Amino acid sequence: MLLSARLAALFLMTPLLYAVPMPGSVRVLFALGLSAALSLPLAWSADVLPTGPGDLAASFLSELALGATLGLGILMAFSGFETAGRLLDVQIGFGMAQVLDPVTRRQVPVLTSVFGSLALLIFFLVDGHHALLRGVAFSLERFPVGRAWSIGSTAEPLVRQAAGLFTLGFALAAPVVLSLLLLEFALGVVSRNLPQANMLALGIPVKIVAGMLALSILGGGMGAVMLRVYADIYRTWAGMFELAPAGGRR
Repeated sequence: MLLSARLAALFLMTPLLYAVPMPGSVRVLFALGLSAALSLPLAWSADVLPTGPGDLAASFLSELALGATLGLGILMAFSGFETAGRLLDVQIGFGMAQVLDPVTRRQVPVLTSVFGSLALLIFFLVDGHHALLRGVAFSLERFPVGRAWSIGSTAEPLVRQAAGLFTLGFALAAPVVLSLLLLEFALGVVSRNLPQANMLALGIPVKIVAGMLALSILGGGMGAVMLRVYADIYRTWAGMFELAPAGGRR
């Protein structure tokens, strides 16, 4: 039960279980089944179990907080893709067009939704879910179930990841943003030489067409940056595990 609280909080903080519509009961059963599968071979790590209702409630809240902290590392990585999508939406002109994002269930601009869905697709294609499960299993060794943990061992890696979030998000959109910046210069020159032309009416469709062409041409070069974003998840977790005291055998 304590392990399922950690896993439920972890997956609640991430868009992984929300990519495909499924009932809430299925998500609950998934968390319970996964916690049972992990607790059987790693039962030795639960060496400090609560003995009373008060200890059980405190351990339950502690596991929820730990799962949310681990999930925050995943959430910030996917937020990098959302940052890139919002930058492009503003630059291209899609910022006013809102669509329903199937992952977050909220209204977001068009390219923000596309980048979010693409991030989930690539995450599964590069076997990120397998690495995630290995990280969860290793967290049971570094943070045993039922044992108190220090927030100080997790704060530094999370702050470091948050500091690089905007940089990686901008790196995803940088080629297209640079192309649109050059287009803005060109439109400015045309506006100075042809003052009778309505640049507002002419510039919006030109920017949309040029932005989509640049995105389709330069999109293939985003793969290396996307892998860096995913690697930040496990780099953050590795920092948490290194700073945490060893809680069990290796």
